Amino acid sequence: MHIAEGFLPPAHAVAWSVASAPFVVHGVRSLTREVKEHPESTLLLGASGAFTFVLSALKLPSVTGSCSHPTGTGLGAILFRPPVMAVLGTITLLFQALLLAHGGLTTLGANVFSMAIVGPWAGYGMYRLLRRYDVPLMVAVFFGAFVADLSTYCVTSVQLALAFPDPGSGFLGALGKFGTIFAVTQIPLAVSEGLLTVLVMRLLVQSSSGELTRLGVLVTRKAGTEAVAR
Repeated sequence: MHIAEGFLPPAHAVAWSVASAPFVVHGVRSLTREVKEHPESTLLLGASGAFTFVLSALKLPSVTGSCSHPTGTGLGAILFRPPVMAVLGTITLLFQALLLAHGGLTTLGANVFSMAIVGPWAGYGMYRLLRRYDVPLMVAVFFGAFVADLSTYCVTSVQLALAFPDPGSGFLGALGKFGTIFAVTQIPLAVSEGLLTVLVMRLLVQSSSGELTRLGVLVTRKAGTEAVAR
C-alpha cells in the first residue's frame, strides 16, 4: 500500500500531509506521556515498532505506483492505542522511504494516513468491539490485525482513485478497479497478518503478562488477581 515517490499530484500530496499532521502531533504527545509515566514500556514499544517495520517492508508488486504488503500496525494499536501507532508508523514509513526506497517523501502524508492512522484506528475499533462482547482475546486480536491491514488497502484505493479517476466511469470506476486488483494479494496477506499477530500476542502473554495487564489487554479475575486472556 505504499504509494511510490512522486506518484501523487502535488495538491493531493499536500492535502494528505495536512490531514495526517494533527494525528501525528497528538500521537507524539501520547507516546511522550507513555514513556514518561511508564518507562518500562520502552522495550514493548520498540518491539511494536520493529514488528511494523519488518512486516510493512515485505513488498509485493501490485497496482502501478503502489504495492501490497502486511502492515503490522494492529499489534501496536491493541497494545498502546492508535495515537501511539501514528508516530511509530510515521517513523517506519520515513525510514523505509529514505533507506529502502519504499514509498516516498512526497507521498509520506498519504501513506501515513492510510497505514499509520486509519489502519490502527479501524483495527483497534474492531478489537474493542469484539472484546466488549466477551469475544476471546486471540479471536479479537486476529480480527483487529486483519481489519487494520484491510482498511489500509481500502484507503489507499480511495487515494489512488481520487488522484486518477477513470476517464469513463470517474472516481467510482477507478475505485472498483484499484480495489479489485489490490484484493487479490491483500486479503490473503491480511489473513496471514492476523494469524502472525495472534502468535506474537501468545508469546507476549507468556513473557509479559504483567505489562499486558497494565495496558488492559489482559483482564483480572473478579475473585482474585490472576491475569487471564479471555
